[in-house]
Amino acid sequence: MSTPNDVIYDWNIQGDVHSPPMKRVEFFDETLRDGIQCPSIVDPPIEKKLEILRLLDKIGVDEADIGLPGAGPRAVEDVTIMVETIRDEGLNIRPAAAARTHPNDIQPIIDITQKTGVPIEIYAFLGSSPIRLYTEGWDEERLEKHTRTAARMAKKNNMPYCFVTEDTVRSHPKTLDRLFRAAIEEGTDRLCLCDTVGHATPDGVFNLIYFSKNLIRAMGTQTKIDWHGHSDRGLSLVNALYAIEAGADRIHGTILGIGERVGNTNLDLLLVNLKLLEIIDNDLKDLGELVEKVAQATSWDIPVNYPV
Repeated sequence: MSTPNDVIYDWNIQGDVHSPPMKRVEFFDETLRDGIQCPSIVDPPIEKKLEILRLLDKIGVDEADIGLPGAGPRAVEDVTIMVETIRDEGLNIRPAAAARTHPNDIQPIIDITQKTGVPIEIYAFLGSSPIRLYTEGWDEERLEKHTRTAARMAKKNNMPYCFVTEDTVRSHPKTLDRLFRAAIEEGTDRLCLCDTVGHATPDGVFNLIYFSKNLIRAMGTQTKIDWHGHSDRGLSLVNALYAIEAGADRIHGTILGIGERVGNTNLDLLLVNLKLLEIIDNDLKDLGELVEKVAQATSWDIPVNYPV
């Protein structure tokens, strides 16, 4: 009986191929937070969010950003219900929530953790590129102050914490060095490198991750690295694959790639490609249903030629 190798020749696995990751890669879903920031997207009711959360758990997504509680009472209520569902139903997926590097955004996340007994990873973001500093009238001293204040508050309350630099791929190394060192000194668990405007090429991904890894190594810590991409140049999927090869510990994305402007990295397509490459063994039988649920819940049309 013929085997696949008898009927095709696969150039993808011949000769000088890229190295597979030496460690397990984690997946971080942004559908229910960054994804629904798109002005053309409907913010789903909590019942729909719970359906999506359960399906994300089924396909083996490690963690999900489920909202920004600092945005107001509805966000607090939705995040609380989702965290309680994770707890009460014994889901494996872990909750995360977004925040500015400001106590007013961080405190509501701490409050929800204390109420539910479930650790919520805080993803606190801060603009770091020269154009953002110019626009806001900020300087590096102010950025470092915000960086330290937020990380210190989170770790004082024993919260898992990730420091997110917005527009990292267009930020100056000197600025990143100062902010990363400050965050790590205050105990941050992770650094999230962001291609906020979809500017990066694969070379840029490699350069930025290597820069960050070298800094972490020099400081002698076990700080992890996240990669968060956008699709403005149509490169977010390949950039995510390169981020994995470069050593990122966790990759962000959204189902259907929904998000601001042209969207985020398509998490569903990333999972399919990693499965085909035999890098992951996630059970993806519910992936099609998840894509359809997200489309229905957000009133977003699935392209007729969509790969999944």
